[in-house]
Amino acid sequence: MKYRIEKDSLGTVKVPADALWGAQTQRAIENFRVSDLKAHPQFTASTVQIKKAAALVHVQVGWLDKKTANAIVWACDQVLKGGYLHHFVVDVYQAGAGTSHNMNVNEVIANMATRRLGGKRKVHPNDHVNMGQSTNDVIPTTMRLAALCMTGRVLKQLDALAVSFKHKAGEFRKIVKSGRTHLQDAAPVTLGQEFGAYASCVARHARLLREGMKELRELGIGGSAVGTGLNTHRDYRRLMVAALSKQTGEKLMVHPDPFEAMQSMAPFAHHSGLLRNLALDLNRIANDFRLMASGPLAGFGELLLPARQPGSSIMPGKVNPVMAECLNMVCYQVLGHDTTVAIASQAGQLELNVMMPVIAYNLNQSLWILDGALEGFRTRCVDGVKADVQRCRAYAERSLSVATALNPVIGYEKAAEAVKVALKEGRTIREVVLQRRWMTETEYNRRVQWDRLTHPHGGFRG
Repeated sequence: MKYRIEKDSLGTVKVPADALWGAQTQRAIENFRVSDLKAHPQFTASTVQIKKAAALVHVQVGWLDKKTANAIVWACDQVLKGGYLHHFVVDVYQAGAGTSHNMNVNEVIANMATRRLGGKRKVHPNDHVNMGQSTNDVIPTTMRLAALCMTGRVLKQLDALAVSFKHKAGEFRKIVKSGRTHLQDAAPVTLGQEFGAYASCVARHARLLREGMKELRELGIGGSAVGTGLNTHRDYRRLMVAALSKQTGEKLMVHPDPFEAMQSMAPFAHHSGLLRNLALDLNRIANDFRLMASGPLAGFGELLLPARQPGSSIMPGKVNPVMAECLNMVCYQVLGHDTTVAIASQAGQLELNVMMPVIAYNLNQSLWILDGALEGFRTRCVDGVKADVQRCRAYAERSLSVATALNPVIGYEKAAEAVKVALKEGRTIREVVLQRRWMTETEYNRRVQWDRLTHPHGGFRG
């Protein structure tokens, strides 16, 4: 491999000749040989958005010449188009606060801009690309921008999933089945009511996520090293927020306290917590799908999930609920990410939380894998799910919990006795009640009407 010699404040470093990064990035490569995990592309793109906005703002305030600024903007645009990502090479587990990532971006943009100018003018990674900035205000701002963008994608998936559940709720609205509580037979419900609850649950989480995005829109950019705004123009913060709003399409605001924006990771812990709560409910729904689809002969067998792949390397014909299983695993991973975010969020001291890189990585990972898993679960499972109508109805008719509907007529004690006798003697509730003449056949038929038992008026007398 051919090398070139780069220099930084610590001395000289050998850098691969074709690399766009410089000395500080190379030191990070050598220091942090940990995981081979890199920042999510959206995180890098959000950092580049800040560099682009800063160049434009500094021309506006007269701090940067147009030629240099235009070259920086050009370089940023090339990266934002999806190119050059292989030059952003710093491991996720790196120097505290994200200095290595920030300098990786600064150096790549600076070298690209220098080449754009034909090498006749040196674009400096610190003096030009990082002008008016510090890692300490760039990284928290990057975290906000990346989370906003990636949350938008998750919200689209949640909205679509809620619609799919709602559609299935309508399709299944007349399919009566036995409800289950404590995994024991319970009063009848419709399959549509269960799916309607899933739709409501997903829509509620989408609403909460949208509300949680509000505090991510408050940017502390311009706080510089410790929040004071050292080495920034007096209009820099306001102009940066305006520029970033235009570039990202987000309605961003100046954070009311740049010191707090740098010190506190609470917005990210809160957002991760919202994803954790979403994952808990998604996990529950996936478990319901697996349980209701269990069988096909030795389980519930109420749902018929689309067959996506053979389920066994040894048992011919076996088909598993793979999309629900995949969603389960993603949910477990989100819970693990949230634990890391929570622990790292309380680890700051004084003016800075240096654990930002690991907070950013875990939050971005949660958003990324939820995006993919939600789309897969919806398009390859929910949209194609069908119901075994006869099996659902058979469970409802065999359920001893139908006695609950008789409480207002024969009372709780007689209804409980009917259940015990029916279970012991292998008879139906109907047979026991009619044999003991607690109700006439006409009264029983009038009372036990499936379309009534799944609505509030089924619990009234008459």
